[in-house]
Amino acid sequence: MSTDPVDPGVSAPTGNHSATRAITAGRRGSGRSLAPPIWASSTWSSTGLDDTHQRATAMRDTEFYSRYGNPTVAAFEDAIADLEGAEAALAFASGMGAVAATVLALCSSGDHIVAQRDLYGGTLAFLDNTARRLGIETTYIDATVPDAFSDAVRPGRTTLVMAETPSNPLLGIIDLDRLGAIRGPFTMVDSTFATPLGQNPLAHGVDLVLHSATKGIAGHNDATLGVIAGEAELIDTIWASAVLHGAVASPYDALNGLRGIRSLNARLAHQTAAAQIIAEALEAHRSITAVHYPGLMSHPGHELAAAQMRHFGTVLSCRVAGGRDLVAAIFERLELCRPATSLGGPETLVTHPATSANVAMDPAQRDAVGITEDLVRISVGLEDPADIIADLIGALNAAQEK
Repeated sequence: MSTDPVDPGVSAPTGNHSATRAITAGRRGSGRSLAPPIWASSTWSSTGLDDTHQRATAMRDTEFYSRYGNPTVAAFEDAIADLEGAEAALAFASGMGAVAATVLALCSSGDHIVAQRDLYGGTLAFLDNTARRLGIETTYIDATVPDAFSDAVRPGRTTLVMAETPSNPLLGIIDLDRLGAIRGPFTMVDSTFATPLGQNPLAHGVDLVLHSATKGIAGHNDATLGVIAGEAELIDTIWASAVLHGAVASPYDALNGLRGIRSLNARLAHQTAAAQIIAEALEAHRSITAVHYPGLMSHPGHELAAAQMRHFGTVLSCRVAGGRDLVAAIFERLELCRPATSLGGPETLVTHPATSANVAMDPAQRDAVGITEDLVRISVGLEDPADIIADLIGALNAAQEK
């Protein structure tokens, strides 16, 4: 069955602005329907042996077997590629599926990776365990040093340079132009916190951009998705390896990812404005020793973020005087904000990274990158920021008075 539009005369309009493209992108096979169709089938019938052989040997055929490709997933990939200014994109069952598949596709035993120390905890665990066991060495650098990435590259051996900006959970900012100027190894940026509407690393010369689309892209806490985007030849190379691992995206999650993209611009407008207000309120509180948010003038990466990002994001983190005991007491007293480990959804979520997202790191590793017991990460939702501030400050004050 063809996935072309029902009416050949129906085509998706385009626009120059990312907010418009979020509405028009990824309408492969939608025809006149405003909502994308869901293709739940795992397999398709063929017209004979020649047709089967052609589809089995084709690159990313969407009407053969859903591990190879699926029309609904392909529509989501089209949308991400459009928003990132990429030739192609490839979706996975999770953000970690995207990380693992990319590393395993591009690196072999004896290869070398350069990565910043303050990466997402799951990525660090993969590099320190699975990749190391397979003979892939990783050198960790201090991303605040301007040429640290390029200086750590070993010509002829370094295969991949991995960065994350803004970083999780400390909101560090990486200079995308410097990263994109590195020649030799592939460069990849985890841009989950920014989303495709916040920044486009490929425009700075970076080879691959990665998202845990579970977060802000899908945006409703009801999809588990990862995605990478870049040049078509590189994406096809990664697909040829990843299809054997089987960490493919579900068409149901891809559908929810497309739905999230449609409202992404409107959600970001509210959430980023609210994050700025909340960050400023927390920075003024006597019991908050530091607030990490690129929108604050006090943030060391503020000017760089302003130059390469369209907005400062929906996530911030702060340090609470009193450490883990006070953090635990605050979490017990919150009424509106919800303790949970994810981010990017409509509800404001608070996380203690040392006991959740970064729990796989030993205490010395966490301390080395600043993920200490006093650190709290806040994913700002769609509530009124005044209510979030009242809840956070109220819980903080009540915890101190106990």
